Amino acid sequence: MAAATRLGPKTSLLVHLLILSWYVFAIWSNCTLQTSDRHPGVRSYGGRWKYLTFINLVSQALLFGLCVLADAVHSAVSVTRARDFHFTVLAFPVGTFVFVSFWTLYTYDRELVYPKLLDEIIPIWLNHAMHTVIMPLLLLQMFLQNHRYPSRTKGIFSLALFAALYLSWVLWVHHASGIWVYPIMAHLSPVGLCVFLGGASLSMAPLYLLGEKLSLMMWSSTGNQKKEKK
Repeated sequence: MAAATRLGPKTSLLVHLLILSWYVFAIWSNCTLQTSDRHPGVRSYGGRWKYLTFINLVSQALLFGLCVLADAVHSAVSVTRARDFHFTVLAFPVGTFVFVSFWTLYTYDRELVYPKLLDEIIPIWLNHAMHTVIMPLLLLQMFLQNHRYPSRTKGIFSLALFAALYLSWVLWVHHASGIWVYPIMAHLSPVGLCVFLGGASLSMAPLYLLGEKLSLMMWSSTGNQKKEKK
């Protein structure tokens, strides 16, 4: 049977260490911005943790931390399973959602998601670290290592649980502070807000299936697809 990775153990460890270092640096840079006191969102209720972008950044760092651990401890089946579950259920679909939703809204009207005033607070490279680089790194990881997908029921249910928890958090932030996490929400009617939030949540399932399909395409020729029985 073909190996579940396209790299040797040492090379895989090096690649994952480099990517993990990149994410740790990005998170550190985000949290230590000299002008962070001018960021209206950071100073308000929930701080950075109310933004899916920041949560996703931490999630990506956790993923590659698990990748490093799995490379270092080859016999730890539990670590490999945790890595695969995190990649398939959270890191890929949520990371893809952040990439697609941010740049779609940014292209339509950036003031709805990333007002111009943030250009004076957040460096351009950090903006791309949070919203752009995540996608090619996820695709690179998918190409380099095959990941075992859980059953669709388990995978989509777990992702739906995450989406429900985050949605509840967004609504709680508004209830507790009177502010919306993202500017676009303040422009929507109650019905429009329900449609927007519902549509965003429902889009997670297709992104999960997209990851499953892409993984199958990348690894179909190796004879080493790894997927739990549905």
